[in-house]
Amino acid sequence: MYDKALVDDIRGQAMYIDYSGGIPDTLLQWLYEEKLFKLFIPEELGGRMLDLPAALRVFQKVSETEGNMGWLTAIGSGGGMFIPNIEKSLAEQLFKDEKAVIAGSGYPNGKARKIDGGYIVSGEWKYCSGSPFASFYTANSQTEEGEIRSFIFMPHQVEIIEDWNALGLRGTGSHTIRVRNALVSDEYTFKLDVPKNEYAGPVHRFPFLPFSQASFMSVCLGITMHFYQEARQIVKRRIKNDDTRFRSVDLLLTEQETIFQQKVDTFYTEIERLWNLHVQGNSLSEKEINQFSKMCKEDLQLVIQGVDTLMRYLGMDAIMETSSLNKIWRDLHTASQHAFITPL
Repeated sequence: MYDKALVDDIRGQAMYIDYSGGIPDTLLQWLYEEKLFKLFIPEELGGRMLDLPAALRVFQKVSETEGNMGWLTAIGSGGGMFIPNIEKSLAEQLFKDEKAVIAGSGYPNGKARKIDGGYIVSGEWKYCSGSPFASFYTANSQTEEGEIRSFIFMPHQVEIIEDWNALGLRGTGSHTIRVRNALVSDEYTFKLDVPKNEYAGPVHRFPFLPFSQASFMSVCLGITMHFYQEARQIVKRRIKNDDTRFRSVDLLLTEQETIFQQKVDTFYTEIERLWNLHVQGNSLSEKEINQFSKMCKEDLQLVIQGVDTLMRYLGMDAIMETSSLNKIWRDLHTASQHAFITPL
């Protein structure tokens, strides 16, 4: 998908991303040029409009290259799921820009007071990945009538509270956003169950929970793939240096790689099956959705256990915060903490 020179260039900047807490402008520009925030945006608005299985493989590959960029690709593209619910003229205005990307939160917070022609909204929303470079923001809030609505905020209405200080994915800018008495016109509000234009494709009609779980799962699989690549390099180097202990580590690594690849294959087999049912016009049953959710959570737990098992054998390369392996491990443990894919 991406040539070795590009991958090496991105990975060469990974520690800078980790310590600076942001994506360099050159890499951000690459994300824009590859339309990696527009995987679910119609082509007429400058997007790629991929089907879900194809997009998941993109999420995985970018995450395999560098975890922060993979997470931002998944989150940024996920914002494109809102496009059918926004007034057509506004959707075109917001998404046609090459650098269009949403940051925001689905968790309902804050308060919205109805006025003539719109709402006055105040609130704070945590973990808004991509907040430093977002072209606009979305967040859910409760109205005085008890209704949950989604609101679009422009950058001048948003204060970014730089409080993202996590174990990993430090470059995602997943800060809290705050709005205070923001005037939001009716045009800039929407509901996820109310279509407003004809831009919806099959992916926009796919059930939200398995869509989200599949997206986060693919990111975690990509980061794990990178972990095993880095671990393989360490093991090869130690064996070449006549460290005999690492011959047994080599066997353990091969065993864990095999188990991991089985989980990857199972994941894509199942998502392809659900996607094919969906595009054939079949509604996914509650049982199918629950089974997929259970599979994602259980398999990811096993994937993480395999990575953690191997970490115990990799010596100082595993524990030094300045090592690539440690960064990858931290990114994986951070990405896997999303509520949709934690064990319970």
